[in-house]
Amino acid sequence: MDKSYYGQLHVFQTIALEGSISAAAKKLGVAVPSVSQSLKLLEQKIGVPLFQRTTRKIQLTEAGTMLLNSTLESMQTLNQAINEVQQFGSSPSGVVKITLARYSYQLMLKPYFAEFCQLYPDIQLEISVFDGTINLVEQGYDLGIRFGNTVEEGMVARQIFPSIREGLYASASYVEQFGIPKAPSELIGHKLVGYRFITANRLYPLTLIENGHEINVEMPTQLVTNDIDVMNDAIRSGVGIGRIFEPIAKSQSDYHQFIPVLQSHWISHPPVYLYYLQHSQKARRVKVLIDFLVGKMQEISI
Repeated sequence: MDKSYYGQLHVFQTIALEGSISAAAKKLGVAVPSVSQSLKLLEQKIGVPLFQRTTRKIQLTEAGTMLLNSTLESMQTLNQAINEVQQFGSSPSGVVKITLARYSYQLMLKPYFAEFCQLYPDIQLEISVFDGTINLVEQGYDLGIRFGNTVEEGMVARQIFPSIREGLYASASYVEQFGIPKAPSELIGHKLVGYRFITANRLYPLTLIENGHEINVEMPTQLVTNDIDVMNDAIRSGVGIGRIFEPIAKSQSDYHQFIPVLQSHWISHPPVYLYYLQHSQKARRVKVLIDFLVGKMQEISI
């Protein structure tokens, strides 16, 4: 195979993942004409166009989609092999990208990332806090943290945190003004601080347990957010009753101000898992972060 294929495939994949030639050039740290020329040479060698171009956007052709799907994992494996050799006999170095929801960040990363950075000064830790669903391969992340162990083929899921209850809380000022419901049926007379999923753009239903079964409860809402910090602030301010994961609520400095509502009806979410590509832990920069986080979570559970 022509040795120039590697560099041209890398450029092609970056364009596909970034969504434009200019964004790929910025990501690669090279000039836009260089990226365009590399893509042109690859298309000439293959003999078919890989992208459909208009004045407003660029998108993969059928051949481009096939090439991306066929080469992405192989290129990542090759890059990991190169990284392993480069790091052999030296301290771990390079970029490690991790994606996680805000609750995961607050519970599992915020208390510890500074220590990790001190232990491994040659690793650049890139943290993306996002409550939506992320495809590690397509978005270029090394690790992710989320509920449940259902992952895509080729991924490893490793439990790092036990099941979490989703609490329902109100402030003292709210309870003083509106009282506290004694049964789920009474919630219709109260206000809920709503939560909206980022990726699905839909309101997250309020789910409780009643007589051993899950029920969805309809409540009027005056405020809707997609951020748990805003949720906490809204509860504190007496805007309404809101949902917070129990460990997050307990970590608040003013936790005594959060009054549990219908505690016996709270639902539980699955355990939290660290997930990553099957072979990514072979890269020392990734492995040390996996081992570090697993160790810290084991200390918490002891």
